[in-house]
Amino acid sequence: MNIPSLDEIVLQTLDFFTKNPPPTFNPHTFELPFVVGSGNAYNTGLILFSGKAAIFADESNFKTMLPTFAKAIRNRLITQAVIISASGGKDSVWEIELAQKHGLTTSLLTTKGDSDAAKIADKTYVFQSIAEPYTYNTSTYMGMILGATGENPTRISSTIHALQFPANFDAYQSYSFVLPDIFAPICPMLDIKRHELFGPKLSLRAFPQGHARHAKFVIRDKAELIISLNEKNEFFGNPESRWDISLPTNTNFAEVMATTYYIVGKIQKSKPHYFQENIENYTSDYGPKAYGSTTNPFDVIVPGSMT
Repeated sequence: MNIPSLDEIVLQTLDFFTKNPPPTFNPHTFELPFVVGSGNAYNTGLILFSGKAAIFADESNFKTMLPTFAKAIRNRLITQAVIISASGGKDSVWEIELAQKHGLTTSLLTTKGDSDAAKIADKTYVFQSIAEPYTYNTSTYMGMILGATGENPTRISSTIHALQFPANFDAYQSYSFVLPDIFAPICPMLDIKRHELFGPKLSLRAFPQGHARHAKFVIRDKAELIISLNEKNEFFGNPESRWDISLPTNTNFAEVMATTYYIVGKIQKSKPHYFQENIENYTSDYGPKAYGSTTNPFDVIVPGSMT
């Protein structure tokens, strides 16, 4: 099966949203909601509600967090839950059911308007997506982010095409991103990409500036490339192994996500095909089994929701 690398999906995503702008999503219409998601859905929630008071939870702590806010829920200080799920399946179903059981009005952000979660949510926001490999979730979450930030996908594409990669980019054995503090929620998204695409095979790290100062680069190695966005790197990593990238004025979350994902895709392309060699076995065997299913494999290429 031909499985594209992440950089290819980033460009396809931007092209799609240039032709099909996502719907507007205004997080300011919510007042102190629970924002719940798994993996990068959780981090997308951090981005969408970065300018709002909100309570963030994931599949591991939502059950325990709800009772601790029982008094605030009874007093109607908290009345809403926003569930973010690309597929509208898996954990999002029970998360909506649990929120409703506690008297919260539920809103679902998804790409699948006919999903099990969409059938039970009080309100559903549907964002289109393209077909892409399992776990990539690039168009799924970028559509939501673009819907909130209103960024121009064409400009983002121009930013990416203007990147000037170091001549020896492919030769590095490890890579680290250092991002401006305002874009801190992108860092765990990149960490998840490390798990998904490289597992134990390659070191890929990401820190906001504030975290980077806290002894993250005690050990310098010329085989590690430090990639800094919108900040001149004078301190982190080997001086000969630094790549400073200046992004356009008024850069926002989708542009940083697309740019860093694109670079990760180029790293993926330059190394052995760890993901491509393992994803089919994962989706047909131990991936769905971890969710209790022995008869319903995951799609290697997740269908898009384009109209």
